[in-house]
Amino acid sequence: MSEASVKERVREELRIYALLSAYLYVCFASLLAFEATLVEGSPGGLLPHGIAAIKALVIGKFLLIGRAVGAGERIRTRTVAGRIGIRTVGLLLALLLLTLIEEMVVGKIHGHAVGTTLAEAFGHPRFAILAKSAVMTLILLPLVALDELNRALGEGVLRKALLGRPT
Repeated sequence: MSEASVKERVREELRIYALLSAYLYVCFASLLAFEATLVEGSPGGLLPHGIAAIKALVIGKFLLIGRAVGAGERIRTRTVAGRIGIRTVGLLLALLLLTLIEEMVVGKIHGHAVGTTLAEAFGHPRFAILAKSAVMTLILLPLVALDELNRALGEGVLRKALLGRPT
């Protein structure tokens, strides 16, 4: 692989990471703002934006890792809709696994036992865990759909259709 192609690949990965993180930031900041309207005494100011930004960067990287390892791509389907569904679920599962690993590492850094960290991670009511997973699925769905539509139509066709001048 030539140095120019490596630079191009790194540039493209950084572009995707920036766009992905920006999208996730908007989603998470919106959710935190909504949560702040529901819960009195929730943190105001810049803290929620910092939390949203950090979550967006971390989860954005997790999604790129899931994409790189082909999460949800090994199962073949006949339709683009099927691929979108399977890839979305695959990325969600990869994201949940990587998030659990992250929690374990953070717990270890803070000197917590593995059991304590797992109890904290799974100590929330099942409905809350399901609700967060559903929201994450709704956030992932448009990302995967755009990627799969771009693949099905041919590289660049969707971008041209969305960003080009209407005929």
